[in-house]
Amino acid sequence: MKVVVIGGTGLIGSQLVGKLKERGHEAVAASPNTGVNTLTGEGLAEVLEGASVVVDVSNSPSFEDEAVMDFFRTSTANLLKAETDAGVQHHVALSVVGTDRLQDSGYFRAKQVQEELIKASGTPYSIVHATQFFEFMKGIADSATDGDTVRLSPGKIQPIYSGDVAAAVGRTAVAAPVNGVVEVAGPDAFQLDEFIRTGLAATNDPRAVVTDAHATYWGVQLEETTLLPGPDAHIAETRFTDWLAQQQ
Repeated sequence: MKVVVIGGTGLIGSQLVGKLKERGHEAVAASPNTGVNTLTGEGLAEVLEGASVVVDVSNSPSFEDEAVMDFFRTSTANLLKAETDAGVQHHVALSVVGTDRLQDSGYFRAKQVQEELIKASGTPYSIVHATQFFEFMKGIADSATDGDTVRLSPGKIQPIYSGDVAAAVGRTAVAAPVNGVVEVAGPDAFQLDEFIRTGLAATNDPRAVVTDAHATYWGVQLEETTLLPGPDAHIAETRFTDWLAQQQ
């Protein structure tokens, strides 16, 4: 089948396109640098012609509250309308485990709006909630750094390798729409501070990680289970320690 991947040149999208092609599907990477812009609508009608499935793994170029809300609201609305016009049968979106519990963050408020637009669209859909990626380790650390100190909550996290996310999104894309949410997570849960401490040590980053129960995560005060998936989540195989060893 023809599967159009919005954000198809990014971290997840590029891996997803490769996996879909390996399975014999016509996977098309769509992004501003391939002439498709969901924010303006440019190129959407053309790229969706003949598509059975659209997978949206795009992300906002700005994480500023107003900009990120505008991105997800406008791009999702444009995409859903174009899919209806093109007769697309399945809309798949990648979102984040715990989105509904992270609403003190402008980014996650915008992701919630994206999900609500999809659910109300009338197009059969599947939303994949993934935990945070191993590859986001440095970004999480940077967001919590003051000088040489990284202050992080001891709330739990169950991070996942981006390749396992791409595989899960690919499986979802070629299956029947679930008209709901499926969750995917890595095999091991860590305290957030422990996850970052382990990662920084493995990459010879000299910053000190301090455990702080009041430290916020992208502006959100975490409970122990805020970032954890539910009991029905698909558990991926790649372990953080094995992934770290491969980064050396």
